[in-house]
Amino acid sequence: MRLVILGGGGFRVPLVHKALDERVTDVVLHDVDADRLRAVRDVLRDGPPVTATTDLDEALTGADFVFSAIRVGGLAGRAIDEEVAHAHGVLGQETVGAGGVAYGLRTAPVADRIARRIAERAPGAWVVNFTNPAGLVTEVMAKHLGGRVIGICDSPVGLCRRVARALRLDDAVFDYAGLNHLGWLQGVREGDSGNLLPALLADDAALAGFEEGRLFGGEWLRALGVVPNEYLHYYYSTREALGDDRGAFLLAQQRRFYAGEVDWETTRLEREATYMAHDREGERDTLEGGGYEHVAMALMRAIRDDEKTTLILNVPNGRTLSTLDAEAIVEVPCEVDARGARPLPVSPLPDHAAGLVTSVKAVDRLVAEGTRAAALKAFALHPLVDSVATARSLLDAYARRHPELAYLR
Repeated sequence: MRLVILGGGGFRVPLVHKALDERVTDVVLHDVDADRLRAVRDVLRDGPPVTATTDLDEALTGADFVFSAIRVGGLAGRAIDEEVAHAHGVLGQETVGAGGVAYGLRTAPVADRIARRIAERAPGAWVVNFTNPAGLVTEVMAKHLGGRVIGICDSPVGLCRRVARALRLDDAVFDYAGLNHLGWLQGVREGDSGNLLPALLADDAALAGFEEGRLFGGEWLRALGVVPNEYLHYYYSTREALGDDRGAFLLAQQRRFYAGEVDWETTRLEREATYMAHDREGERDTLEGGGYEHVAMALMRAIRDDEKTTLILNVPNGRTLSTLDAEAIVEVPCEVDARGARPLPVSPLPDHAAGLVTSVKAVDRLVAEGTRAAALKAFALHPLVDSVATARSLLDAYARRHPELAYLR
């Protein structure tokens, strides 16, 4: 089985390679940066054989699965996103607010071109999208690939695992819904039990035992009546999160790896330990079976081997969330087998969540339009940017700083 990894020079590729099973016999890494490809390939010693190429058509030929994990503009682009946002007094996080809009504006046109090439060169391939902003990018690619592109994220998986552990459950069913990096856990059941989430929300000691419980606090979680994805921190605590400048840190850190100054494993451990560190108390929770690479492998096995399973994925809405149209990419539990992924029924979102989902989906679609007028509206209408004048200044600053956004000048 031939697996192609787009963005094959990315830092996290060794994690994906390590997770592959014996059925994957051929791995092709594609990247536009040959030096990064060489650095990553040198790390991959065990597992299936690997080839590397900067030629996209060569990489895609004969592909059975394509993992898309590109970063348009690299970490230098992310650092610029954060710097410009902070200079305007707004949030710079890479998938949320002004930073997310800028990242999407760079990425959507490239994702569109890649999806077209996959449809032409490997029409039978299944595409697993890692690329952020994952919901937006998956929706852009789905215009050419339909249901053969599925977006993944490890945040909902981690949340559900931590909640199950807090409730001491072994075989729980999760009622989770929203968009990528904008979702809420509304219910947890096991067997014939009713919803166990209210009991968890009432137990301060249990809430203090897992990451989201500590991040949001018992009072706020009880007020909401749900457990938000960790990325909702940027919406609920925007002022406190304004100093997030992880992009510059990662850029400096990974430059040392790609320059051969520090080994990959040391760099990885430092990266993991510092994730959202300014927002957390204590060490980050880690759970086996989480991580993008494990979600991707579970999805690939379910499709490839026709092993029916349930995963939280980014897929077309259909009739799942009544506030969105059928083509909108949503993040919900899905049944997966050889036919692909199909969303399962979920509870209706409460008004406060539905309002955010509707607003952010509208912004995503403006980003995907690819015009200056639409980009201005995307910045101005995002819930975390509160001024048309600020939106115009953001757009002009990003268009000046990013070569990829010259089309918006």
